[in-house]
Amino acid sequence: MGQRTGIHGSACDTHCLQGPPPCGNRITTGHPGREHFERRVERSPTVQRKAYVPGVAALLAALLAGCTGGSSDGGSADDAKPGSSATTATAAQPGKYRTLPEPCGAVSQSTLDSLLPGIEQLTDEEQREKAYEGTATVTYDTDRKVGCRWKAESPTATDHLLVDFERVVSYDNAVSDDDRATEIYVKKEVAADLPEPVATSSDSPDTPDTPDASESPDSTDSSGSSGVSASSGSAASPSVSEEAGSEESGSDATSGSGASGVPGSTPAALQPRTLDGLGDTAFLDDALNDSGRRTVTVVFRTSNVVVTIQYDEQPATTTDVPSSEDMQDRARKLAGQLAGTFSG
Repeated sequence: MGQRTGIHGSACDTHCLQGPPPCGNRITTGHPGREHFERRVERSPTVQRKAYVPGVAALLAALLAGCTGGSSDGGSADDAKPGSSATTATAAQPGKYRTLPEPCGAVSQSTLDSLLPGIEQLTDEEQREKAYEGTATVTYDTDRKVGCRWKAESPTATDHLLVDFERVVSYDNAVSDDDRATEIYVKKEVAADLPEPVATSSDSPDTPDTPDASESPDSTDSSGSSGVSASSGSAASPSVSEEAGSEESGSDATSGSGASGVPGSTPAALQPRTLDGLGDTAFLDDALNDSGRRTVTVVFRTSNVVVTIQYDEQPATTTDVPSSEDMQDRARKLAGQLAGTFSG
């Protein structure tokens, strides 16, 4: 292979042995054969796109930051809606109680003996134990409403007892659980149709003033007529005896009505009424039907729980009437015991 020669006809290692001329514009100098090429640097479309994308991303990021900042500054005051954090901060507080006691175990055996005398008279031990256990009422949510029933028969009467616990939950943020429980309690009290409170003896202060009539004989006495004074004295004596007789007859009537338990003769102190010192609010109802069955109901509310006690007795004979005083006393004692379990 011969010696490679360049364009000048002789060996040239500087210019002639190189590869093809680079792309670009040919520039001719003053010296022949001394041309050289000016290299052009061109960027590919891919390089240009890569340089453009970061710039657009930075611009979008700046715009998004500006929009986000503006909405966070002005939106908090204008976009407050019900159910938002601002409303939740002022939502009503939940009730005090989250669970309910087991109703069939809430009444002690000694209390059942007092309310249901027939249990102790059962000779079969198994039946007696079953009577003490009671029967749970049907419920679909034991955290919201539970109850228990007892029944006992004796030769003289049949007694029934019902204890019901209802835990009230409000699903309205503007109404507390206690307020909702109060609404339920008020409905029960209105349904009981309690009578107006009966006036007591303190409402009749005029009775001590009645002896004013006895002062008239004193004035006639001062006139010096002994006959008139004697006659006035004799006239006054029958009135005193009449008053005494009326008081005796009244006391006899009261005691007789209380002892006999005739319908409509219940003393004012035993009439259906509201009760003090039992839970947050309470009332007692007492009803006697035509068959002689008496039902005493005590309802009280403590925070968001409404407790109902229903105690009734059916005598074996229609001539017997259950004692209102005894039944109310037993029901109120049980109510006090149940209220104590919640306060603890």
